Amino acid sequence: MVTITLIGERQAKEGVVFVYKGFVPDCRECKLKAVCFNLDSGGTYRIKGVRDVHHDCKMHDDGVRVVEVEKVPVKVCLGQKIALEGSTITFDEIRCRNPGCEHFRLCHPIGVERGSKHKVVTVHGEVQCPEGMKVIEVTLD
Repeated sequence: MVTITLIGERQAKEGVVFVYKGFVPDCRECKLKAVCFNLDSGGTYRIKGVRDVHHDCKMHDDGVRVVEVEKVPVKVCLGQKIALEGSTITFDEIRCRNPGCEHFRLCHPIGVERGSKHKVVTVHGEVQCPEGMKVIEVTLD
């Protein structure tokens, strides 16, 4: 599903992937805040289209551009007990102390914030954890 939002003019390029960090208090009085802050905090999005509509913005030197975005599914590792396809989970990253592990980014994914809610879209299977934890690779919406 495509969603309309605003993004800084310099970042407004088709194909750019970004993590939406949430509401900015300095924008409380802006008349466009409903369009700027309509994404899920901590969600990863890809720009699908750039529209020819520009607005001035006090947070972005060059203003903002209207863009079409879609949420990007993210692969992560979850504990075995909560990795159920179709379930809605509250994300809590795996406590891994091995940054050299080939699966470290799945256990500590960029753009998925602790405490954020997600739906488990696909369960891919067990990951061989060098720390001996029982973790499953899944795709979250």
